[in-house]
Amino acid sequence: MEIPKDHPRAQSLIVREKIIEGMHKNIVAEAGLIAHGRGEAFDYLIGEETPKFALEQQNAAVALLLTAKNPVLSVNGNVAALCSAELIKFSEILDAPLEVNLFYRREERAQLVAEKLIQNGAKEVLGINKDYLTVISELSHSRRVVDKRGIFSADVVFVPLEDGDRTMALRNIGKKVIAVDLNPLSRTSIWSSITIVNNIIRAIPEMIETAVELKKYSEDKLIGIVQSFDNDKSLRVSLNYISKRLESLAESTLGDIRNS
Repeated sequence: MEIPKDHPRAQSLIVREKIIEGMHKNIVAEAGLIAHGRGEAFDYLIGEETPKFALEQQNAAVALLLTAKNPVLSVNGNVAALCSAELIKFSEILDAPLEVNLFYRREERAQLVAEKLIQNGAKEVLGINKDYLTVISELSHSRRVVDKRGIFSADVVFVPLEDGDRTMALRNIGKKVIAVDLNPLSRTSIWSSITIVNNIIRAIPEMIETAVELKKYSEDKLIGIVQSFDNDKSLRVSLNYISKRLESLAESTLGDIRNS
């Protein structure tokens, strides 16, 4: 579909087309379209821009990844379709491997997600070589399948666009979890060590810039950033932001909203 550049929802439509294309290529699961639509609805609530609180969340997340001993970036179909190139660059800056991990896992689809990453410049992708696969016993579905070299041995796992039960399982076995989730009330958000309430297409490029800057910091300063972050408090700030924004919109005239 050719999207007019002057369309008021051009960016949203471009992203939507990427998801649809990913589904046709068997990279995105059909349910991934539903997940994307749900996320976009929450993006409306924060104004489709990165709030200050999200920048603070992203700052803490990058600091945690930079101080981790074995950080891993988990990739599902939606993430691969939306921001493969950006995630690869982020991986390289952090020196953290990429691992394919899918809820609707089929080996063919896992290979296609990996190929998408490789086509965009990834040198290695974990989670597809059967010689290294094992399971997280706390889970009963396909996300239990992980790479021994990656998520299984990681101390910090970055899980953008996640489902809550794996986040809970990872936390229960002692791992720290960073999630990107536009819904601050989801199980993923509540169970994560650090939750980034932002759209992934904004969050990853911004975190790349943050990583370049924070790599100049001493380890003690980075640890200080992590230790000063409180995820429960941050989620409350996120919810208050959404609440106050909705109250402000409710008090506006329709003309004000049309022109915003």
